[in-house]
Amino acid sequence: MLDLRLIRRDPDAVRAALARRGEEHGLDRVLELDTRRRDILPRLEGLRAQQNEANQAIAAAKKSGAGADEAIARMKAVAGEAKTLTDQLAQVDAELTPALAALPNLPDPSAAPQDTVVKEVGEPWVPDFPARDHLELAGDRIDMERGARLSGSRFAYLRGDLARLELTLVNWTMDLLGGHGFEPVIPPVLVREEALYGTGFLPDTEQQIYRLADDDLYLAGTSEVALASLHAGEILDGATLPRRYAGFSTCFRREAGAAGKDTRGIFRVHQFDKVEMFSFVEPVASVDEHEFLLAREEEILSALNIPYRVVNIAVDDLGASAAKKYDCEAWLPSQQRYRELTSTSNTTDYQARRLEIRHRPEGGRPETLHTLNGTAVAVGRTIIALLENGQQENGSVVMPEALRSYGMPDVLSPAPA
Repeated sequence: MLDLRLIRRDPDAVRAALARRGEEHGLDRVLELDTRRRDILPRLEGLRAQQNEANQAIAAAKKSGAGADEAIARMKAVAGEAKTLTDQLAQVDAELTPALAALPNLPDPSAAPQDTVVKEVGEPWVPDFPARDHLELAGDRIDMERGARLSGSRFAYLRGDLARLELTLVNWTMDLLGGHGFEPVIPPVLVREEALYGTGFLPDTEQQIYRLADDDLYLAGTSEVALASLHAGEILDGATLPRRYAGFSTCFRREAGAAGKDTRGIFRVHQFDKVEMFSFVEPVASVDEHEFLLAREEEILSALNIPYRVVNIAVDDLGASAAKKYDCEAWLPSQQRYRELTSTSNTTDYQARRLEIRHRPEGGRPETLHTLNGTAVAVGRTIIALLENGQQENGSVVMPEALRSYGMPDVLSPAPA
């Protein structure tokens, strides 16, 4: 949620920033409602002061034995006006709150006007033999048929070596992030509506979210939701910032509207596992923290020998909560192109304001802090990148050294013919 004081102070700057997103976002409606609210409030306060004066006059008249009819009549008239204004204020608030909540975050000035490649790392690999895709390399270790039989399309079993590969990836990633000060967390995956609202996923991405029919709960599409809500309603000691968490969870997305696109294999599925980074920082530190999270994503990709590129995401493609976002795209030999693997976003004070999370600087008053998130490992897509970039002509797959020291074999055997 945007700071209403900022909107009042410089509406033209806010309008120009929102215009970079390429659509009308209802700022004028927010300004209109806020003006009405600020017009009502002093009038209502004045009437309440008159009510207090009338009550005192009635009490004094009764105490002295004088008639209080005139004071009572005046109080009734004032009370009627006050009730009318109170009703008007409630109506304005009922419209202002959702109108303000519908405004997306203001984009950072350095957010790109269109997707912009920041850098490429590693050599995009074109094998001198026919490249296999991840399903061909995995064989029945990615069991789409039985997954569909159990749960429907775009669900899969991971079996054998690939089940071990997932556990190894998660364990290795948690150790790596722990060395950078991230606290491991396994959060709930069922969350209440206010958690999704607080992180900006509602009402922005409602079509992508699974909801339980019999409970007021949703299946989270990312542990970002639970990690952001970890300190909802709290005031954190500024001396304890930054606070960094690494959450591992299963994630659920309906992928509404994605039918027919990337539906082969496990690139775009309804259920997947992920290690998510999340940071709570002082406002002055969020730009540097964003680069820090990006560096952790790059560190992981480099250690896994996956060629990748970093993309500054177009401002009109940012989610509601993000002021700026980087994607790391992995090279997939079977497709001869880069595909999104991880992302990291600076959400500035947008989520913290909605979730009422503040920090208290030393000797100061509580202030809204900043939050950031970043994917450390999206397990399914990382497995795809590892299989395809590690493949050999006979269909075997070389594992990166980083994972061998965690128990993975040097080479995964070819899938049975």
